[in-house]
Amino acid sequence: MTERLHNEFRGRGLPDLPPLSGAHAEAVAALLAQCPAHRPTPLLDCPELAAQAGIARLTLKDERSRMGLGSFKALGAAYAIAREAAAAGGDLQTALRGRTYVTASAGNHGMSVAAGARVFGADAVIYLANTVPESFATRLKAKGARVVRAGENYEASMAAAGKAAEAEGWTLLSDGSWPGYVEMPFRVMEGYRQIATEITAQMAEVPSHILLQAGVGGLAAAVASELRRRWADAPQMIVVEPEAAPALIESIRAGAVVETQGPVSIMGRLDCKTPSMLALAYLAQDADLFVTITEAEAAAGAAAVVSVGLASTPSGAAGVAALLVGLDGIGPQSHVLCILSEGPEDV
Repeated sequence: MTERLHNEFRGRGLPDLPPLSGAHAEAVAALLAQCPAHRPTPLLDCPELAAQAGIARLTLKDERSRMGLGSFKALGAAYAIAREAAAAGGDLQTALRGRTYVTASAGNHGMSVAAGARVFGADAVIYLANTVPESFATRLKAKGARVVRAGENYEASMAAAGKAAEAEGWTLLSDGSWPGYVEMPFRVMEGYRQIATEITAQMAEVPSHILLQAGVGGLAAAVASELRRRWADAPQMIVVEPEAAPALIESIRAGAVVETQGPVSIMGRLDCKTPSMLALAYLAQDADLFVTITEAEAAAGAAAVVSVGLASTPSGAAGVAALLVGLDGIGPQSHVLCILSEGPEDV
């Protein structure tokens, strides 16, 4: 573990970047209740990994089967598209015919855009950096999306997607946000709050610590914000990023959104060098600690979950990886919650 930064903005947030109000987790649950593919994902106890980490209990929220798309991202873009289809009225299967949604993705967000567009009659165009595995491109095409390769990293592919949206009149549906672009990513993050809704319904006791992996930060911010609303200050919220992409930790250190540099990470879905503005705003208010993990630590975390029959990736198991490295304040009496955010890449 290379960096640990206690959040000096905890409880008050960044003075020039307040979080947006109006997120409505109950509305997400109500809309998802109408979807035949929706089921709450399981909450698992992992005594073997708890013993390895030297803690009393480890609970994993297992997002690998979420709506058949293989990751938590199924809740985000597809939910945002479903809201637009419901607002359009008429036959939902054709409500968005003639619309095209475009985004950049490291794989899973693109799957959510492609699946949501297909259900409601829209088209999807997904820009992928050259470093994204071809297996994701194949899965996207199977969902009916058009895949375009652009750039050597996520940021370059997002820039290309934004230019295409402007040139073609398409709807940009990013899970990141920046000045002048907040409405759609706000809805994407609102969808992720469903994970917290399910966690509070499934857990009989409040955990002492919650480890949340982050790329642009949408998952971590949405879950932390909703769990703070429901559980207040009881759990310690810890955000985990790759050493190669410390976008949130450096932005917290600077007190503003900053762009970071680094090599390509094996944590592909977390390899984002610039954070979402919205996610940073929420996490500045709600997170207690920011940490980064090395490539070797991430690989060890993925191997650890595989060893107990929970196949994932270095991105999906990043929270577990940080736990196994060891964190001050987490010890023999701790009950830790982590999110297993995606399944293996080859399925």
